[in-house]
Amino acid sequence: MTLPVALVSRRLSAALLSLSLLSACGDSEDEASSLYAVTTQLLAQDPTQSYVVLTTKAEQSGSLSLEGAISVPGRALGVGIAKTGSLYVVSDESATVTRYTLDDKDTLAQSGTVSFAAQGISSLGEYQANFQFISETKAYYFDGATAQVVVWNPQAMSVTGTIALSELVIPDTVLAFSGAVVRVGQQVIMPVGWRPVSGVGITRKAAVVSIDTATDTASIATDERCGYTHDAAVGPDGQVYVATEAYGAAVRRVVGEDSPEPCLLRYDPRTRAFDTTFYRSLDSLVGGGTAGALIPGPSGTAFIRVLDETIAPVTEGTHPRTVASGTGWQWWELKLDTLVATRRSDIASTSGSVFLFESENHTLYTEFGAGAASTTLHVLDDEGRSTLTTQGLSFSFLQLR
Repeated sequence: MTLPVALVSRRLSAALLSLSLLSACGDSEDEASSLYAVTTQLLAQDPTQSYVVLTTKAEQSGSLSLEGAISVPGRALGVGIAKTGSLYVVSDESATVTRYTLDDKDTLAQSGTVSFAAQGISSLGEYQANFQFISETKAYYFDGATAQVVVWNPQAMSVTGTIALSELVIPDTVLAFSGAVVRVGQQVIMPVGWRPVSGVGITRKAAVVSIDTATDTASIATDERCGYTHDAAVGPDGQVYVATEAYGAAVRRVVGEDSPEPCLLRYDPRTRAFDTTFYRSLDSLVGGGTAGALIPGPSGTAFIRVLDETIAPVTEGTHPRTVASGTGWQWWELKLDTLVATRRSDIASTSGSVFLFESENHTLYTEFGAGAASTTLHVLDDEGRSTLTTQGLSFSFLQLR
């Protein structure tokens, strides 16, 4: 998953700032008592500002107002354990985690902080999945800049340890953890990818970090056959299928064969190793074209994204991030037992970068608007029906109640 870089405006219009929450058809009685925290990053503001806003209508069509939202400097995330009433807010401008707790008026009040500065960290964020909550008293933070996992206690708001991942460090590259973590038994399985510090490209190397949550120990598996394998889904065979994300596919489309082809690998959580006998080109699974991503779907399926250049043509000089975050990516459903992929024409083409969020009744996915101006949520299991739209980029979402 990747961030859009085309910022077409340095100023938000008054019209955007006055968006209101509109009710529409599709209301759910089960959702009536639910409460969600949406954290959105307004990259078009100078300096960048984020907002945490509460809503009860994540499953309904409408637009979300930022009036009364909590303002956070920089690019912020709101993370935590669903339905516990607590939200942990972080920003790329500090190493501090701030806990907010719902009060009896359904507003968020600060209730504690913890800093990771002593662990050599100066900035928090990237993706919601960098924070993995194991229980009310144990959580992990995966930090790419320092190649470590911070173990901390969300209840006591204290750091309890670290897990070094120094063998993931490759000179002159940026280590990036995935936005799509999977859990198998007591393992947290985090895909890893690298890209050069400068220039356009991805590193030909795949990796998975498995953390044993009982012992807080890490196992690292690597594979040299392809790169930027940031997406993962568990198959009906219990194996973890790992794939190149949309940005890696976009790099291949822009720079050509100098970049590794987007691939599908298989990781065995029992042996904690890649299956060296298994390899699939993502392009070959969909009959050719630019294919990337592996988004978990229902009943042993996953979705591959395929770029439709009749909608989103790639011209000379187009940056891969613009391609990956732009519109025109088709949905193809992949059966993980047979590896047969079928175009889902009933789901409209959307932006290539996708995050999955869980609401009361649905799995929701993101669609980012042009120029990083908006995020619209869609229902994954309902032909892509759109629900909530907010201004800015929303990389984190949590059901508080």
